[in-house]
Amino acid sequence: MDVRSPFSRRKFVGGVAAAVGALSLRPGAELLAQGQTAQFTGGEAEYDAFIKLASNENNYGPPPSVMKAMQDAFKYANRYGYPDGNIVQVIADHHGVKRENVLLTAGSGEGLDVVATTYLGPGKKVLGVSPSYASVFQQASNVKADSIQIPLTKDYRQNISAMIETTNRHAREIGFVYMCNPNNPTGAVVTAKEIKDLLDNIPKDMPVLIDEAYHHFVNDPAYGTAIPHVLEGRPVIVARTFSKIAALAAMRIGYSIAPADMVREMNVYASNSVNVLAKWGAVASLKDKAAEADVKAKIVDMRDKTTKVLESYGYPVIPSQANFFMVSLGDRQVQGVIAEFLKMGILVGRPFPPLLNHLRVSVGTAEDMEKFMTAFKKIFPQKAATATRG
Repeated sequence: MDVRSPFSRRKFVGGVAAAVGALSLRPGAELLAQGQTAQFTGGEAEYDAFIKLASNENNYGPPPSVMKAMQDAFKYANRYGYPDGNIVQVIADHHGVKRENVLLTAGSGEGLDVVATTYLGPGKKVLGVSPSYASVFQQASNVKADSIQIPLTKDYRQNISAMIETTNRHAREIGFVYMCNPNNPTGAVVTAKEIKDLLDNIPKDMPVLIDEAYHHFVNDPAYGTAIPHVLEGRPVIVARTFSKIAALAAMRIGYSIAPADMVREMNVYASNSVNVLAKWGAVASLKDKAAEADVKAKIVDMRDKTTKVLESYGYPVIPSQANFFMVSLGDRQVQGVIAEFLKMGILVGRPFPPLLNHLRVSVGTAEDMEKFMTAFKKIFPQKAATATRG
């Protein structure tokens, strides 16, 4: 295989394989497998040589406007009370809300943790679905709380009727309801109508956290952001990130939109640690609508092309509205398949119990996906084309 830099593949593959294998040995391994990405500790050559389709990153990187803004902000690196690009007001204006409706966080991940810390504690539970992004469930455990996790439907969607029924039945125990939309790892959306049905049929004072990390990649007209429900005064928290569409994953910046009283409650637990480069980069990304539209078009086009090729090769794909998809491996278990891709220089997915015969693949560049398909065809034999997805 053509790699981008020379490196010791044996050393790197061995290290990553050991880390993957360790998941089965640690307490809470299921949550760790779903909710966290291991930090690479090797050198640049080893890291840069691999095709990265494992963590739903934007492989195109930040656009020139964002890079310039961050470079220009370096002049404030030695300051405390520096100009921050008016980031909170820019976010507020972008969504048509007030400053007091915005909580700036170190990635949306911190926002999810802050919600769990604010509204949970001993005797309380968060209600969500499984599999989904498990950071909230992990944080619930960290604050001595628990979770109620409802299985997905047979077509891999979030079971809204079951969420409503269970929330009402356990209302006194539940600190908040959590939903990732589109859902990670499946990429399936909850429609705007379903969101409204949920909010209309659970206790009016029940906090609802909606993680919209992959909002920007959705084309389904039935989908809609939940931010209008915040404007209605409902106890809804919408988490967003600059890690995906804006390609600022390593910069750690995100935010939540919520009623002002909830922002005040949550701010007590926020770290207020977002750095100057991230703030200026985020401001530039919100203003560069052309760059956002361009990268969305590239990623969605490559997602749809790759999934069609997989299905024509005989492997069903769960319909996705995100920058990743899940492909069915038939009777193969995902753990061993991850290791086979690793040997060919490609980082993919991680286990998402109970979907252990499905592989989550992040959408990369055209070159990345061509190499992924080449590797896939070496690992898997061709089967009859699938008539339907899922």
